[in-house]
Amino acid sequence: MPSTPRPLRKLGFLTIGLFDESDPRRGHESTLEIIELGEQLGFDSAWLRHRHLQYGISSPVAVMAAASQRTRRIELGTAVIPLGWENPLRLAEDLATVDVLSGGRINPGVSVGPPMHFDDIKGALYPDTADAEDFSYDRVRRLLDLVRGKPASDFSGTRGFEVFSDRVQPHSPGLGRRLWYGGGSLRSARWAGEHGMNFLTSSVVKAEAPEGPYDFAEIQLSHIRAFRAAHPDGDQARVSQGLVVIPTDSASSEQRARYEEYAAKRTPRTASPQGPARMMFAPDIVGTSQEIAERLQAHAAFREVDEVAFALPFTFEHEDYVQILTDMATKLGPALGWRPGV
Repeated sequence: MPSTPRPLRKLGFLTIGLFDESDPRRGHESTLEIIELGEQLGFDSAWLRHRHLQYGISSPVAVMAAASQRTRRIELGTAVIPLGWENPLRLAEDLATVDVLSGGRINPGVSVGPPMHFDDIKGALYPDTADAEDFSYDRVRRLLDLVRGKPASDFSGTRGFEVFSDRVQPHSPGLGRRLWYGGGSLRSARWAGEHGMNFLTSSVVKAEAPEGPYDFAEIQLSHIRAFRAAHPDGDQARVSQGLVVIPTDSASSEQRARYEEYAAKRTPRTASPQGPARMMFAPDIVGTSQEIAERLQAHAAFREVDEVAFALPFTFEHEDYVQILTDMATKLGPALGWRPGV
């Protein structure tokens, strides 16, 4: 039996924060302005992609810190921080610090696995330990333990004139329940649930059954249900879906044509599993808010969630993002049962 669509409770968006190498400040400023606009429009959350050695956000924790001082209500997340680039202890300190500065508004999303193009960068990233680094789920578990207050040191107390803690400081008590795992496989979904994390599912999933099905929505639905079946909170465990949707209600004819061309170029990859990892991509959804709402309400996985972080396309202009976010907040969100935050 098909599930009944849940009214959309939390509306978020995801940005890659592109910039020009010759003027990186302008690109970062644009990202911050978009987050400020999101708060003004009532969005519940803004999420940052993470890109190393590219022209996108390489330090989302720093950008979240900046955004936290220019906003008061909107939640700030990462989708996702690849932990292969991070020391879990140092990252735990940074996340807790920004969470305290933001008033408890950050939602760190993480993933595991070797860094992309590891052979090209391991000499700079891990010159002495590349062969010994652990890129498994255990790296996430270490971060979870440290954020949740488990000891990081065998000593606490006073030495000389200085006082030391045996756990990460500052400690932000609610942060441990706001950690997300970004996963595209059944194994990741189950692991995240077993460890009490929240689950980020995006526009990319793994088609693990050689014989199919090759239906993106059904594969994503299986991940959501596996996650909740393994999670202590069951059906109430938090899942956020991150499809690419582009409402065109207030778009100019030139914008609409450009959006449709962008989606058309990406559509062929959605027909079948791609590459050795057999990744399936969701089609981008372009149209009026009413048209998008109807397609989403027929989407098997969307019907199981009440939180979204719609991904903004990578290569659009600032003015395009303003139009898209405005239509999302004023037309698409309400069509999905959402009401803006205040």
